[in-house]
Amino acid sequence: MLRPRVIPCLLLQDGGLVKTVRFKDAKYVGDPVNAIKIFNEKLVDELMVVDIDATVEGRGPDLKLIRDFAVECRMPLTYGGGVTSVEQVQDIVGLGVEKVALSHTAIENPGLLTEMASAVGSQSVVAVLDVKPGGLMGGRYDIYTHNGTRRVKADLFDMIATLQDAGIGELVINAIHNDGEMKGYDLKLATKVMEHLRVPVTFLGGAGRLEDISALVEACGTVGCAAGSLFVFKGRYRAVLINYPDPGTKEVLFGAPATPG
Repeated sequence: MLRPRVIPCLLLQDGGLVKTVRFKDAKYVGDPVNAIKIFNEKLVDELMVVDIDATVEGRGPDLKLIRDFAVECRMPLTYGGGVTSVEQVQDIVGLGVEKVALSHTAIENPGLLTEMASAVGSQSVVAVLDVKPGGLMGGRYDIYTHNGTRRVKADLFDMIATLQDAGIGELVINAIHNDGEMKGYDLKLATKVMEHLRVPVTFLGGAGRLEDISALVEACGTVGCAAGSLFVFKGRYRAVLINYPDPGTKEVLFGAPATPG
């Protein structure tokens, strides 16, 4: 039986691990390889690593750094940042990375996703949509790329349909307005997105307590529950401390044994 996945999301900047608030004010929180080693010991379900400046700076993925992550990582690993070609996806998967996440490239060229899925399998191709509320009347969510600086002229749900038709194996919805706020997921957004899906989905942005993960699962069922601040900070003053719920705690959260699906 499939279970919700609890996924730490690590943000990279200049080779270091950082955490942002609403995609701004990046705070250095440590060495990513050391973080991966700690998460190995904590038996996490899955790990996501994103180079947040690669696309903005026009850089491709750092294959040496990704190799270091893949060699160290004992759980399924997703990498995102600067990926623009089928060849890069093949190289990254060839290093032992299970999934490759794309945002700007996925939106600008959905047909390329089809080629990537054909080359490495749809299960390894993940599309990421960074969104926040838009419109004077509310109720609408706009898509952004380049660290939330460029708005995409497309309807969110039309884009979700396009990406699914292109052959992605998973969708990640990242709530810009909740990033680093630690006040809970945008459940209104999540439940709206669930109405339009036929592939697995992971929600990111806003988790500050384990109860926020429970609320997401209660609202949406079996989904990926990703978080950054929750797993790198501890306490009201946000002291840096890599942490993750143990299996017993996840069993309580989900009401049944929480094993990777």
